[in-house]
Amino acid sequence: MNYRKRSKPSLPSKPDTIRFTEDICITLFPEMSGPEARILSEEEVRKDLDHLLTPLYHIRDGEKDETVNAFVGELNGIRKMAELDAGFIEENDPAASCLEEVVMTYPGFYAILVYRIANMLYKLGVPMIPRIMSEHVHSVTGIDIHPGATIGKEFCIDHGTGIVIGETTVIGNRVKIYQGVTLGALSVKKSKAASKRHPTIEDNVIIYAGSAILGGKTVIGHDSVIGGNVWLTKSVPPCSLVQHESKISIGKTGICPESGEHK
Repeated sequence: MNYRKRSKPSLPSKPDTIRFTEDICITLFPEMSGPEARILSEEEVRKDLDHLLTPLYHIRDGEKDETVNAFVGELNGIRKMAELDAGFIEENDPAASCLEEVVMTYPGFYAILVYRIANMLYKLGVPMIPRIMSEHVHSVTGIDIHPGATIGKEFCIDHGTGIVIGETTVIGNRVKIYQGVTLGALSVKKSKAASKRHPTIEDNVIIYAGSAILGGKTVIGHDSVIGGNVWLTKSVPPCSLVQHESKISIGKTGICPESGEHK
């Protein structure tokens, strides 16, 4: 079988990008790994990121240096934002015994931390690398956050498996999301790629497990609670309680082991 050869630019190394992602996480939060973890100096961060950016054909040397400098300058800010996330998760999860437990063991915190790293590179205009980072985390945690999403302070993901947050999603401050939530688009047409396709979630909103909120014009007003398994394609005002009503009927299966009675 003949395969058509496609011309393509040089691409960043996927293994090196994943290694850099892990190194940055541990550099920001050394407790995420053991005493032999690689803690990067500022110069090592510069060197490693420069190495990743070098194959990207449209980033010229001057532009590359500006990107590296800007990223290094934002690392303290990324850590502070992630610390707020960890504190908010601990505050809202009765199962969290301490902040260190959240940082070391919670997949939701790990996904948010990598999102904040990838999002900074995304905003700096770096192609490919942010997506490699986010898809690595997706494969590890089951949490899919596009690096282009906008997420405010004190973000809490509890459990997390199956969460999808699309590229043009906007999430405010102090938002809590549980497993299986989708913040997605109503249409996947390529022609709408440049438009806002995903919802806006305002401050202090809670979205419970299994809910899907879709559409770029959909706005969930602040201080609202979205119950489990809700399907929403239209906006709701602030302070709303949105629930999915279902009917559950309880009957007998046949012989009851305790009484021996038949149905």
